Amino acid sequence: MTEHQLEGGIANAGHVVRSGSHVLRPASPHTTAIYSFLRALRHAGFTGVPLPIGIDPDGRERLEFIPGDVPSVPYPAWSQTDTALASLGRLLRDFHDVAGTFTATHDQSWNDALADPAGGDIVCHNDLELSNIVFRNGVAVALIDFEFAAPGRPVYDLAHLARFCVPLDHDIDRTRVGWQPTDQPRRLRLLADAYGLDDDRRLELLDVIGDAMDVIEAATRRSIAAGDPNATALWNRTGGAERFDRRRRWWTEHRHEFTAALN
Repeated sequence: MTEHQLEGGIANAGHVVRSGSHVLRPASPHTTAIYSFLRALRHAGFTGVPLPIGIDPDGRERLEFIPGDVPSVPYPAWSQTDTALASLGRLLRDFHDVAGTFTATHDQSWNDALADPAGGDIVCHNDLELSNIVFRNGVAVALIDFEFAAPGRPVYDLAHLARFCVPLDHDIDRTRVGWQPTDQPRRLRLLADAYGLDDDRRLELLDVIGDAMDVIEAATRRSIAAGDPNATALWNRTGGAERFDRRRRWWTEHRHEFTAALN
């Protein structure tokens, strides 16, 4: 059957394809653990993740293709609406509630590149950017691309989602990927409300957002050092180290606004 390349991603850019009702992507040492997790979620009745089909003779993962719209850069206006963001918060909460019924075992291998540095018991997605989310009619319906899944804290997963989708970044970098000017503190409050984040966790979220920023920078630098061509191209295209320095300064300068919005 004819294969059609799918857009998005960095680590596997150009290597993820659709073949009929399935998606084929490179397998990894973590595929067995990820498959076990996704199958458990589907068995529990959660349809917001792809169903694993198996491993092809050529070593590629084969998963169910979930129809819908997956935003890519420059992000379309519909993906930036409050409706889209609130639906993301609700979908992530539903995902975490069901993920809490899955018990990761010590013999399972998970990718620690973007994993929660504090650890945890709930398997999280850890890479919740818009190109890893399926929408229908502007509402988020599924999470895809679980290559960075690993046990952690749900609030850490929420922090990554906020970082990508509020979004939490300097004007220069938001504009580069097509984000329109918006009231970011208000949108973080909207996301926290839609997720149902309790009061005790709201200020913790702000600390964890800083952790998530540190983790993505460290992971990027490791990929650059290892000579990853996709990561290197992105690094050069977006301003290299200055991009992360700019983000860190912006977050330090504006954090008090987000604190006020969450109170």
